[in-house]
Amino acid sequence: MNTSNTTTQDDSVKVEQLLAYLTEELKYESDPIALMANISAAIMVYIDRLNWAGFYLVKGEELVLGPFHGLPACSRLQKNKGVCARAWQTGQVVKVDDVHQFPGHVACDSASQSELVIPLRYQGEVYAVLDLDSPETSRFTDLEAGFIQVGEMIEAALYFER
Repeated sequence: MNTSNTTTQDDSVKVEQLLAYLTEELKYESDPIALMANISAAIMVYIDRLNWAGFYLVKGEELVLGPFHGLPACSRLQKNKGVCARAWQTGQVVKVDDVHQFPGHVACDSASQSELVIPLRYQGEVYAVLDLDSPETSRFTDLEAGFIQVGEMIEAALYFER
């Protein structure tokens, strides 16, 4: 298993390609479900070494599974448990280099070794999170900034009344 966390030109190029795709997609599509489906698919196409990419939506006191690509996932996550919940509660990006070292990690896919969760906000309130999993430890060390930019691009476009 490759646990390297060095930036490769390939990663940088692929994030730029993903951002270019999102720029075009956001011009022509406004439906949040269609956008989440295509965004999660695009992430899996453009970014290597991921095993899951998708969204969880805030519904009351829990996160509910939205569009994703990867193996079937936990359909509901509690507010006080896991990486996604931490991003929701704090409103901060949460990067975990080794999910087995994260207290309260929710293991929806046993292959996942690292995780990056980006909270999506509208008018200051987190309404969803973008969750990325990798079968490699420390996968997101050098991709974090690029995915923060992805989150900023899509957060206003994806907001819809709950």
